[in-house]
Parts: sequence; structure tokens; C-alpha cells
Amino acid sequence: MDKIVEEAIRKIKELEENTPCGKHIITGDVRKLSSKLFRQIEDKSIENVFILCEELLNEHSWALGVIAFDFAYRMKNHYNELTYDIFYHWLKDYVRGWGDCDDFCTHAFGELIRQKKSLFVKIIAWTEDNDFWVRRASAVILIPAIMKNDYEGMEPFTISDRLMLDSHDLVLKGYGWMLKALSQINPSCVKEYLIKNCKKMPRVAYRYALEKFDKETRNMLMQM
Repeated sequence: MDKIVEEAIRKIKELEENTPCGKHIITGDVRKLSSKLFRQIEDKSIENVFILCEELLNEHSWALGVIAFDFAYRMKNHYNELTYDIFYHWLKDYVRGWGDCDDFCTHAFGELIRQKKSLFVKIIAWTEDNDFWVRRASAVILIPAIMKNDYEGMEPFTISDRLMLDSHDLVLKGYGWMLKALSQINPSCVKEYLIKNCKKMPRVAYRYALEKFDKETRNMLMQM
């Protein structure tokens, strides 16, 4: 086991021991630790850093996963044609909670898709995956590109159409969140989309999607 991984495990154990009973480690403390550990990595090639990420993820620890995904995001200027397969493997094999899914997809994996928009065609297929975390990811992963208004060539409404009546609450909330992000960039299109689909869109997704509209528009949409 690499010394960086050993140090991460040791430091996380210390944080857990110093956390009051019944409380959870603060995410901000884990990110501070991640930043410190990343500076200690001698070989910062993308190959080596991703090996460290895999070792961390293999521990199946939420906190170590936060560190792994943070390391991966810090390599964003070095993503290449092999990165998608590595990230997809991590999504399928290691993401087991909404925190994992959203952290990974709104940072490292989402940034990869923003950079390499031709990968969007692969994302469309995720909407039919048996794993509901992958289906949620198909929407959440678009948020970084949307929020930077850099999603040309992507089709957020294609994703929401395909997830419209998904059976899992967290998937509905996921595409609702994506539409909420899009409403801050292109409110007129999202408003039109919500009006068009108000009768069939599950209310949990619908309510998420309209949160960022002005009060008058929200009230109008809620009455439909």
C-alpha cells in the first residue's frame, strides 16, 4: 500500500476518533486533509494519481472516497482518452451513495464530460442502466457544464425525457436538480419544458426544477 494511502487512512481514523459520538466527520475537514496529502504526492503523473485513487476507493470508506475523487479532480488538466473508462469503472464499482455520486459527478467526472463533449452519447445510455446511481449520474454529470454555460452539443432535455418517469426517487431528484441548474442559464427554455410536461412529470422532480425561478413564475408553475 502506498504511503499516501496509509497516511490518509491514519488521518481519517484520527478524525473519526476526535469526532463526538453520534456525529459525522465534517466534509470540509476531509477536503483540507486531501489538499495536504495531494501536495505530498511525489509522482503527480495522471497514471500514478489514479492508482492512488483506486487504492483509496478500494477501502470502501466514504471519507477516503472524498479524497480519491478530489485527487481525480485535481488532475483535470491532464484528462485523456483513457480517463472515461477509468471514471466509469469507479462509478459502477464504488459509488454507493448520493454523496459519492454527486461529489464525483459534479467535479471530476462532470469536468471530463464538459471537456470532452463527444462523450455525451455514452451518457445517454446511462439512463437505462439497472443501477439507479448510474441513472442519477446521467443527469447530475451535466451540471458542471451547464453552470459554466458550456454545454453546447449536450442535450439536457434528452436526459430528463428519458428519466421522466423513473421508478427511483433519487433519480427524479437528480434530473430535477439538473433542470434547476439549467433554469439559471436558460430560464425560458426550462419554463417552456415544465409547462409542456407539468401533467406527467413527477412532482418531486417538478418542484426541484422550479426552485430558482422568481416567485411569480414559481407560483404560476405550481398552479399548473
